[in-house]
Amino acid sequence: MIVTSALTKRYGQVLAVDQVDLDVRAGDIYGFLGANGSGKTTTVRMLLGLVLATSGEVELLGRPMPRAAAEVLAHVGALVEGPAAYGHLSGRVNLSLLDAAGRGGALRTRKRRISAVLEQVGLDSVGRRPVRAYSLGMRQRLGLAAALLRTPRLLVLDEPTNGLDPQGIREMRELMIELHKRGSTIFLSSHLLAEVEQLCTRVGVLDRGRLVLQDQLADLRAPTGRTVVGTPDLAAAQALLDGRSQLQGDRLLVRGADAAALNAELVAAGVRVAELGPERRTLEEVVLAATDAAGTPGVDAAADRQRARRR
Repeated sequence: MIVTSALTKRYGQVLAVDQVDLDVRAGDIYGFLGANGSGKTTTVRMLLGLVLATSGEVELLGRPMPRAAAEVLAHVGALVEGPAAYGHLSGRVNLSLLDAAGRGGALRTRKRRISAVLEQVGLDSVGRRPVRAYSLGMRQRLGLAAALLRTPRLLVLDEPTNGLDPQGIREMRELMIELHKRGSTIFLSSHLLAEVEQLCTRVGVLDRGRLVLQDQLADLRAPTGRTVVGTPDLAAAQALLDGRSQLQGDRLLVRGADAAALNAELVAAGVRVAELGPERRTLEEVVLAATDAAGTPGVDAAADRQRARRR
């Protein structure tokens, strides 16, 4: 669905995107992670032909971009950096103008399709209100509605939850899941780890313009080979497992342990077991490891706080 080869963008002496090789496959919900200023939006704009690459190649839906933009973009919905709209016109009229400009479909179905997408994004009750009266979150919803005027094969979203309250973020996430179920491949650019971890199946991490990580989320969060043990008898458990365990907060990490055998050993020694299971790295830990190796900060404030605690 999206393939790039050595995609690079320079602005004078500034190297904004550096030799990026993206691989977004049909059926993915692909989370494109990176700190603000890491080059995510520049990359997205190159994918859509809004910015020309300095070097490298881009393919969308198997066709070269921007050369095949007229053919390809008819099947792509996009929300990049925040939607543009005529403030004195209603959301419904703005969508009608976009549809008439060629981003939608047949004239005979325009009214029905506009009503449907406004309902999808939760703007059906305010679709006749002037856009200048919309909040930032409502403008984001209107931008997504524009991206959905046709049911897109590929949906490219740059920070789509910007300006939304927690309820709006949850609704947006549920909408993306529903669109994915209907057959859309989703490319989600974000700096929010929690958003990507809850939604995405595949992840790429951009760090100072370089793609430092790209893999299935399930593989990145696979068991590490250690077992997590939570117990109110922490000192006794440490003594019993001396040489095999490592203290992490109020839990023990036991190397190479068989969970059933470990549980039996602890219980036989009179150690109460409150938690026992395989250790899995969080997405935050995965991203920190990748960006630490590259010598840059983490993706969001939570990652930065964790780094500060480690110091």
